Formats: sequence, C-alpha cells, structure tokens
Amino acid sequence: MCGFTGGLWQRDDQAISADLLSRMTNEIAHRGPDDSQLWMDAEHRDATGRPMGVGLGFRRLSIIDVDGARQPLSNEDGRVRMVFNGEIYNYELLRKRLQGAGHQFATDGDGESIVHLYEDVGTDCFSSLNGMFAIAIWDARRNRIVLARDRIGQKPLYYSYKNGRLVFASELKALRLVPGVCEEVDPNAIDEFLTYQYIPHPGTIFKGVHKLPPGHFAVLDERGLRVQRYWNFDPSVERPIGREEAIEKVRDLLSDSVRLRMRSDVPLGSFLSGGIDSSLITALAGDHTDTALRTFSIGFPVADFDETRYAAQVAEHLQTDHTRFEVQPSGIEILEKLVWHYDEPYGDSSAVPTWYLSKLTRESVKVALSGDGGDELFAGYERYRALWMSQKIARLFPLNKFPGIGLVQRLPDSNRRRSVIRRAKRFLEAIDQPVVRRYMNWLQIFPESMRASMYNDDFVQTLPGHDPVDFLESVWARSEGRDVVTRASTSDILSYLPCDLCTKVDIASMAHGLEVRQPMLDHRFVELAASMPVEHKFRGRRGKLILQDAFGDRIPSSIFTRPKMGFGIPIGQWFREDFKPLVHDTMLAPDARINAYFRPDAIADLVRSHETGEQNHGYRLWNLLVLETWLRQL
Repeated sequence: MCGFTGGLWQRDDQAISADLLSRMTNEIAHRGPDDSQLWMDAEHRDATGRPMGVGLGFRRLSIIDVDGARQPLSNEDGRVRMVFNGEIYNYELLRKRLQGAGHQFATDGDGESIVHLYEDVGTDCFSSLNGMFAIAIWDARRNRIVLARDRIGQKPLYYSYKNGRLVFASELKALRLVPGVCEEVDPNAIDEFLTYQYIPHPGTIFKGVHKLPPGHFAVLDERGLRVQRYWNFDPSVERPIGREEAIEKVRDLLSDSVRLRMRSDVPLGSFLSGGIDSSLITALAGDHTDTALRTFSIGFPVADFDETRYAAQVAEHLQTDHTRFEVQPSGIEILEKLVWHYDEPYGDSSAVPTWYLSKLTRESVKVALSGDGGDELFAGYERYRALWMSQKIARLFPLNKFPGIGLVQRLPDSNRRRSVIRRAKRFLEAIDQPVVRRYMNWLQIFPESMRASMYNDDFVQTLPGHDPVDFLESVWARSEGRDVVTRASTSDILSYLPCDLCTKVDIASMAHGLEVRQPMLDHRFVELAASMPVEHKFRGRRGKLILQDAFGDRIPSSIFTRPKMGFGIPIGQWFREDFKPLVHDTMLAPDARINAYFRPDAIADLVRSHETGEQNHGYRLWNLLVLETWLRQL
C-alpha cells in the first residue's frame, strides 16, 4: 500500500524537473512513510526521434517483503518500469506461472508479478489481477506509458493530459503542484458534489483533470491518450442458480477472499462494528490465524450512533483480542485536516468516524480488514426496501394524491437518527417519479429544485445543459432488464461504492499509514452477487438473506436481525451547537466563498431553518461547510 506520482512529456518545454517530481512525491508522504524513491529518464526519444521524457516517484508503506520490493520495479532488462499502489492477492499463483515461463524475479513482493505479466501479454495483464490497485507502467520498448485502476475503484488515480504532457498521482494534491494543471474550478463538479456529496468519475473539481474510472486502463503513446474498459462484467445478465448452490458459492468465495487478504508481513487486525458484514469478515479471518485476531471498534457518547455494544458481543463470541476506542468526535477539530486530505469537496460525514478509527487502529496494526460492500452486494440498505415498496404501492393507487402527504411534509424534523418522520418525508416526496429519478431522490443531498432556488444567476449561466443525474442514469442503464432492487444495488456498486465508500476508506486510512483490505470487494465475489437472482438476497423487505443462509452459524443470530445503524455522527446536533459559531463566521460572512455560487439569503434561510428546528438540514450544511472550507484552502 503506497502512493505514486509521475509524468510523461512529449515536448521539452513541458518537462518535469527532478525537483518538481520530488515535491510531488513528498506531498503524499503520508501514504508511504516507510520509503521514497524517484526514477527519471529525461533523454528518451521515441521511434521518430522526438523527445519523450518520463519520471516516476514513489512513497512506500511496507507490507509484504518489507526489506525488499522497493519501487519503481523493473523487468530483467530495465525497459519496463512500474509503480503501483495496492495489493495483488493472487501474486503467488502468478509468480509461479511466470517463473515457469522463464522470468527472473528480484524481489519477494506482489508487485513484480505485474511487471513480468505485462511483458508477456501487455494491457491484457490487468484482467488477471485479483486485488486493489492503481498502476503506472513505463514501456520504453513501445514508447508508451500505461495507467490502470482496479475493477471496483478501491485505489485512486488522478491524471491530466495537456500540451503533450501527462501527469498522474495517487492523490490530487500532488498534481496541484504542477504549474498549469489545477487552474480552474469546474462549475459542473460543484453541481455534482451538491447532488451526490462526491464528484463522480471521470471528473474532478478541476477542469482538465480526471479520475481514471474503475476497471479501466489508459495508454499514452505517439497516437495520443486512449482510455479503455478492461472489466467486461455485464450486470444485465442474471445467472440462474439454486439456493443450495448459491449458499455454497458464497461461502467458498468469501472464505477464499478473506484467506487471500490475510497475507501480511506486518501486524494485521480487523474493523468490527457489530454489523453483519464486519462480523462475518472477522469470523472468517479467525479461521486463518493461530492467535486471537486483533479487532477494533469505535464508540461515541451519543447512544443513537454507538454500535460498540454489538461489536463487544461479536468479539466475545469469536474470542478476539478486542479494543474499543471511545471518542468525542469533533468536526471542528479535524475539518481542516479532512478537507486537505480529500483534495476536492467530499461531503460524506462518516469520514469523521472513519478518520478516528483509522488513526487509533494504526497505533496497534498496519493492516486492517473491513466489511465494506455487503450492503451494495446483498441489498442491505433501507433505500432498496423503499424502492421495492414504492413499486408495489405505485401499482395499487396513486399515493401522491393521498391527502395525508401534505400533513407529513409539514411536520418538523427530528434529530434522531432513525426518525420515522424524516424517513416518511423522503419516501413520499419521490413516490410519483420515474424509478431511476425516484432512487436519485433518496440518494441526493440537495434536490434539483433546492439547488436551483439557491444558486445565484451568474452560476446558473455556467451550467447549460448539465444534469448530474446523467451519471446515475448511465450506470443504471447497464443493468437493463433486471428487477428494481438489483438495478439499484448494481448502480451503487458502479457509482456509490467507488466514488464515495472506497474514497472515504482509502483517504482516511492512508492519511495515517494504515492499509485497509475489503474482502467483499473481491471482483469474483462482486460478480457472483450481482448476477444472482434477487430472491436469494432480498425477500419480504429483508436483505442479506444469502449471507445469513451461508454464515448464520458463525456469528450471533441477533446480529442478523438488529436494525442497521450505519457509521454516522450527530451532525444535526453539531450544527445547532459546536458548528454554530463557525458557520456564522464563514458561510454567513460577507466574504463567504460559497457566495460565488449561492444567494447569501438562501444560505441564511437554510441555516435559520436548521437552527430553529424547523427542518433538519445537518447533512446539507455539512456539505456546504466542506465546500466553504475547501474554497478557503484553495
């Protein structure tokens, strides 16, 4: 687990100096505090004699082959060089195959298998990798550079190609050091951020700077830059499978995925929230260790947001070596740090507890397993049930005409996390919309009508023809013909999972030099879950049925039936108490940076409505405060 930077230039006036490459690399030192390496070839020429300089920078977090496996790695003749961030879990199998083909290995690490596999099959190599990764390969034989990202998007990769120069990095902050790259904020990205609480790939907050989409690779050579998908998974295809066979496949594949992710030359533990997914991963991890597994949970003094009693129950059942961290989460304390580390506006408030959990876990271990992905793969979210119910109801009668809806919408919001009123409002306000728009309504932070009423006229003029829903509709279309629950969960696998959850975990953990491995995101397991008939996963308003069928004997039965809590913080309360002075001094100040996009009176009305208890706008205010803080840092 590491971070890298680099560039390729096809014009001398666009060359990257060794000093700039060093500064870019050191800007992400937190991703790899154990080692730093640079490699450059500023004198290379392509087949026609044109200049083609290249540089690679690397920061290492040593996990496997701690004393060796330094990057950049190269093949036997040094004509192929590579930096990569992540872990290749099937590297031992690949290594044996490549050694049998005559390749010579200089390290015992997982990354060198990529170099030799690329030698043999070129860009087809990425389809053979089981892991989380971002990769940059310089191929002097073909005069090209290749970038690639894992199928699910667990590892980030940013790039910009302008004026014959490609620059790339594991984090956007490294590219901001390159003159002429991160120059102009993209208005469409602001609109998307306020819709999703993240900026969807391939865009970023800056014009001309991109995220490489998950499951894609990019090639830059004399023909220019090309981006191509290599993960050809088709979520529109449902594969018939009986219940018993499905149980067996889920059991075998998840167990194997956990086994592969237990390989480490440094201390390893597991996050344990007390929910279904982290509990199952912890139980399976215990099968592959001779000592008690280290487990970690984080608790808060607000009961609605504290799951640690469930984590303790599971830890006792599995006999793990459990550590419970008790913290008073302070958004004030870490807001500036969060905004700096996430590089562009990122508004998922669960980054706060993830940050604390990563920081405290890193004090004990260097690698942690996580249960991310279970809700998306096996229909665990309440919004899937809401979508299923809305489809049932819409077939019976037009619920949007029911006279009680107006009354419900006028009721005041509650601060409680599982407020019935708040959930009813969200359900009813979208009931009469087309299904994908209905789902969008339950996902979005600021509805389209609210954004339109808050934007100032100048900003609206910069958004001609732009519709943030296009991103969701594009991934929704890939599961054409499937049932509504599968379509929603598949769209989350292709959008919410990489853009929100994987980003959250990667940045929060790597900020503290902690590697987090997510067994449920093994692409084999993802493909199995997505192709499975919905009745194995979801039935009678309940999700994750197949997980209980396969692993019901491994953890306490009460964990499968307790209400889902998620990983949150009392954000609404914060904006009536701790954050109140900061909001008034920044967002409501005459020099507020968000005034470039919003009408000040609209922001003031939103704050007033929340502070008086008329509405709970906590999550919206958090996103606005993140945006204001990011703009001030910019």
